[in-house]
Amino acid sequence: MIVANGIAVPAVKAATGTIPIVFTTGFDPVRTGLVASLSRPGGNATGVVFTMTDLATKQLGLLHELAPKAAIIAVLGDPDQPELEVELQEIQAAGRAIGLQILIVKAASERDLNAAFATVVQSRADALLVRGSPLFLTRRRQLVALATRHSLLASYPSRDYAEVGGLMSYGPSITDAYRRVGIYVGRILKGTTPADLPVEMAAKFDLVINLATAKAIDLDIPPTLLARADEVIE
Repeated sequence: MIVANGIAVPAVKAATGTIPIVFTTGFDPVRTGLVASLSRPGGNATGVVFTMTDLATKQLGLLHELAPKAAIIAVLGDPDQPELEVELQEIQAAGRAIGLQILIVKAASERDLNAAFATVVQSRADALLVRGSPLFLTRRRQLVALATRHSLLASYPSRDYAEVGGLMSYGPSITDAYRRVGIYVGRILKGTTPADLPVEMAAKFDLVINLATAKAIDLDIPPTLLARADEVIE
């Protein structure tokens, strides 16, 4: 049995066609060739999907609600993520629909982050939407510090960022996803084949607001947004 996550999943799938694989991933497993279909995976892999592409417009909308006066919103993406371009197309289309200018910046390594933020500042963006990336997650304290230093109202893809001072995050509950992965692991170990277990879509999403960070920058969070938050960090 192999349990795999994120960008490691395609490599694991390429390495074996027989060992059962249960994955969690933020990209479309059908489009990227991991499974034949969501309902009938058809091979040795199944799992739980929290597609960030589907969440992109929702995340942009929440950031716009947080920063309604921001005319330019920067989007930071990792070019090594399999479906980044699809996400960016969705975000740009959603931005045009509500009259926002979307600035795309990319960082593929730690050394690219300062340059990306310099571009954001030079372009006079007021808000920042960070996309999902293992690189960004491991450098989340640096990202949060850079956003604070440059007075950017930033939204992140998971609560891990809000826990270290990020202003707001909206994304799937990773804890819930791994709990469901554990259930699938148990079923496979008891004899069910991955081909008979449909790929599940993430069902629980968390909106987290760091009120302490908002107070530190003298930002009033809209009451309607606070009311919808699953967690408020004070």
